[in-house]
Amino acid sequence: MMSAPETLTSNTAFAKAKPTLSVLTPFFRDDPGKLLKALDREAASLGGAVEIVVLDDGTGDDALADSVAKTVTALAMPARFIRLRDNAGRSKGRNRMAAEARANWMLFLDSDMLPDSPHFLSAYLDLIAAEQPAVVCGGFSLKQTPEARAHALHRRMALQSDCATAKVRALEPEKNVFTSNLLVRRDVFETEAFDERFAGWGWEDVEWAMRVSKRYAIRHIDNTATHLGLDTAPVMAAKYEQSAANFARVVREHRAIVERYPSYRVARILKPLPLRGAWRPLLKAVALADPPPLAARAFAMRLYRAALYAEAV
Repeated sequence: MMSAPETLTSNTAFAKAKPTLSVLTPFFRDDPGKLLKALDREAASLGGAVEIVVLDDGTGDDALADSVAKTVTALAMPARFIRLRDNAGRSKGRNRMAAEARANWMLFLDSDMLPDSPHFLSAYLDLIAAEQPAVVCGGFSLKQTPEARAHALHRRMALQSDCATAKVRALEPEKNVFTSNLLVRRDVFETEAFDERFAGWGWEDVEWAMRVSKRYAIRHIDNTATHLGLDTAPVMAAKYEQSAANFARVVREHRAIVERYPSYRVARILKPLPLRGAWRPLLKAVALADPPPLAARAFAMRLYRAALYAEAV
């Protein structure tokens, strides 16, 4: 078990690289090896223009850390591995990686993602060269995610709401910002970093986008990566429960924006209903039940989330 607050491991290409783009990948218990190797397939065509910074956010797994360190040192692409002793959380961990990045553009790319195009990084470099954009969301898909019954509910809900085209996402640009595949120019991030007061799961990326959207354009393109890490229904419910406090913070600080969102409007409808403590668990039970129809389970899960958020509106 490590004793220092953090350790750094870099490969031989890292020291001399002068990258245009830094790919920032945090992980907590997930193995990022598949993603790192997929990105490295573009190395020969990039000429050192892209570096990778990967961060172990306090997983505490020596075997996993050793495996990631070996993967990083073997990459052709310049790469550095930061291992934290203690869990920093989603916002603070990403801010730590941004501090380590040397390029003028940073691509936040989650460890359970996998590029859908063999020219994924090249597409971002081409866009940077042509437009020098402030913020760009590439979007995500489920194209490479294997189907499994345990993940059927998450798959259905993600396909309905998250896996949207750039044209659709651009209708609400700040709402559809996900740090799973997000390009940010350095001066933008230096102006607006992730708020480290957020804890647990949810809303820290959208809240960041709300602040950024007041000063910079948020662009959406179709340069997707597949989300491999679908959750089971119980894990989804637990994440929604964690996110309620973060949603409350967003409501307090950005009510004029968030009140346009369906999750807020439904929560407002549910708030005056009596006996939430009695019927809210029933919604959760329907969402977790199997085999009721997926459509009914998805509807129940969305209502359950809104009922949790009703406390904040």
